[in-house]
Amino acid sequence: MNKEEMKRYESFKQKFFHWFLAFQDDGPFSAAAGELLALLKEELALEQAVFYLYDPVRAAFYPEAAAVGTPDAGPIAADGERKVAVVDAGGPHMAARLFFMLSDETPAMVELMYRKDGGFDERLLWEIRTDLARLFRKLSAVLQGEGEEKRYGQLHHFAAKIHSSMHIDVVLEEIIRTLQNVYPSFTYHLLLSHDNHLRGNLPIKTLVLDEREKQTAALRAFLTGQVQCEEMEAPPRSVLYAPIKGVQAVYGVIEIIAPYAAPFPKREIHFISLLASTAGSALENAKLYEQSRRLVADLQLINDTMRQLNARPRLHEAIEYMVSQIQQSFGADEVGFFLFADGKRELLPGSTPFFFDHRSEPYIEWVEKRRQSGNDILFAGDVCVSAFGSFRSIMAAPMQQNKETKGLCIALASEPYRFTFEMFKLLESLVQHSTLAFMNAMLREELEKMVVTDYLTKLHTRRYLDEVIQTSMGSDASGALILFDIDNFKQINDVYGHQTGDGVLVQVAETVRANIRDGDVAARWGGEELAVYLPKVPLSDAISIARRITEKVREQTIPTVTVSCGVSWWERQGCEDAKQLFKRADAALYMAKETGKNCIFVHDDCHLYKV
Repeated sequence: MNKEEMKRYESFKQKFFHWFLAFQDDGPFSAAAGELLALLKEELALEQAVFYLYDPVRAAFYPEAAAVGTPDAGPIAADGERKVAVVDAGGPHMAARLFFMLSDETPAMVELMYRKDGGFDERLLWEIRTDLARLFRKLSAVLQGEGEEKRYGQLHHFAAKIHSSMHIDVVLEEIIRTLQNVYPSFTYHLLLSHDNHLRGNLPIKTLVLDEREKQTAALRAFLTGQVQCEEMEAPPRSVLYAPIKGVQAVYGVIEIIAPYAAPFPKREIHFISLLASTAGSALENAKLYEQSRRLVADLQLINDTMRQLNARPRLHEAIEYMVSQIQQSFGADEVGFFLFADGKRELLPGSTPFFFDHRSEPYIEWVEKRRQSGNDILFAGDVCVSAFGSFRSIMAAPMQQNKETKGLCIALASEPYRFTFEMFKLLESLVQHSTLAFMNAMLREELEKMVVTDYLTKLHTRRYLDEVIQTSMGSDASGALILFDIDNFKQINDVYGHQTGDGVLVQVAETVRANIRDGDVAARWGGEELAVYLPKVPLSDAISIARRITEKVREQTIPTVTVSCGVSWWERQGCEDAKQLFKRADAALYMAKETGKNCIFVHDDCHLYKV
């Protein structure tokens, strides 16, 4: 060891003392190491000095800091147990490689590049190695201590802020902000499930839960609740996955990508795990708070819906309201209600037009297959587009009463994952509560129909006919009343029996119904007498209709029967009422029966005559 070398090295030590006194301990380790190497380069007249850290995955040393510029040197393979190695760097340069342990678990190396004509004595290299090992270890400890204090200060601030908030977005934003403050050179993502609909510009990626795919490190972290690490190949990076874990469940995963390929130190893994666990606890509280608010809102929605349904006695009005409510509350594009009766599926009026089109059949079949297979989860976030149509989200809820499935509600949306599982459960509850209102509306309409419908012939009752005529005479300009009586009906009953007589009466009723317009009203007048009211028709049209019905009855009934017919007519210029209209039609029918039957008589204002 010559005196000149020792003099330069002693000068480095002295200047290091002054440098250390002025050292700013709030920067990253690589920056401090670079400053130390720059001082070493200057005092020892080196060409370059580079600090390396060992990567056990690749079994090589990778540059971390340099005296000049960025450390763009390539990796250097480990050199066995050697502590000092001098190698020919090519050309006029030599390189001295000084190996030491930066910590109990981190090998390091400093490479000194110098000219061949200005080499170092081996004893001096060993002394420099010993001193640099101590210097870098102390520098790392100082910075690590400062870093630990700052990190845990950040963690304390993070915990205080997120636990004071009950908003999921605030918690997730603070996770990213804290990580960026602690590890500014790292890259972060939040891996969350499809059920998280969040605002803002957070770096969120979807966590895919697909049993058909190979489990990734991220998915293992989510399923096991344990930190997972992996190495990326291109570009070489180390990635850590920390589960955001609460007491009840794991709510997502934090993906942390280092800017280099080196294993995460245990202390870093511990800190990130604490941060993720703190976030998980706060996120769980926020979710429970939002869940409680959502439950209150759901109950309010159900109560409001039931109140509105009870105010709508007609089934189609109730269905229309429910369709509108589901579209508004769940963001559904199409909604259909189906009723099961006599082994058939009937689409209820009030459903959206799409379900009246054949394009809805694949979605209905999908629901039916799952229902028939015993699957209670009639829900899909993203159905196969090729097998269906433009709608990607689907959910369905059965209409049940007394444990019997009365029908089904299907909701569709074009946006994938538009419906969450919570929405699906709410739809089930909403439909379950509304089923009773639907059944009551159907029973009410059925009862009303029974009141105005004759049980045997399914024609209207005489009471309903009276109401229609009264209304027509108050609003229309004219109208006609036709009375039919089955000829010799007692003889049919005596010869063939009352059952056959009832069948003949039904046949005549069906013939009458088939030969009138939709706006006309056919009714059972009493016994074997039937009546037809024709609003807004002239007398000539009424006579034509009476003649056609009379002929059809004679041709189509088995056993063959004939009918006698009486026709009366009114117009606004007259002064008669419904009672007089009935009386004239009855008088005309009486004349038809008395003059040979199987004929038509007309009684207008002044005359009674045979057609």
